[in-house]
Amino acid sequence: AYEADVSQEDQVVAMTDRMVREFGTIDVLVANAGLQRDARLTEMTLAQWQKVIDVNLTGQFLCAREAAKEFRRRGVVPEVSRSAGKIICMSSVHQLIPWSGHVNYASSKGGVQMMMQTLAQELAPEKIRVNAVAPGAIKTPINRAAWETPEAREDLLRLIPYDRIGDPEDIARAVVALASDLMDYVVGTTLYVDGGMTLFPGFATGG
Repeated sequence: AYEADVSQEDQVVAMTDRMVREFGTIDVLVANAGLQRDARLTEMTLAQWQKVIDVNLTGQFLCAREAAKEFRRRGVVPEVSRSAGKIICMSSVHQLIPWSGHVNYASSKGGVQMMMQTLAQELAPEKIRVNAVAPGAIKTPINRAAWETPEAREDLLRLIPYDRIGDPEDIARAVVALASDLMDYVVGTTLYVDGGMTLFPGFATGG
């Protein structure tokens, strides 16, 4: 493990340099750092807005930039992979679903979607694949209040047609798949891992 604040350019550069020294190169970047600082619009401070944008969006940009430099330097190594490298951005169903009371978080994830697609377009000719994973409700500390009690769990399950809350392993398996050569022709795509949350279940009984 190497501790770094991904919103700080010098720390991301130092982290990348350390990885290359330790491992010789980088094959896959999973840009997974993220946080929330929730508030209603009129109560949200600039610091709350900026912190979420800095980590969730700028952090992914900085990590992707440094990884792409190493992928470009090394090029394709056929015995390792058909691509020169893979960048997997961690987004959220809230790149698609508005989220009242979380304007900073939803905006950051909307930005991740367009950043990912733009990077994919730019880097694909160099055989660098860029994609994203968009989790729905996953049992992690960031959203513990939404699933820890029976009442909260019941409310949350109303939003999930598949009738279960996701586990971190669900996301890990999606990342492994996107990083593998089995997905070599998948470029600029968001894989939603959400139990159907983006099917807008409120419309299941009409509209």
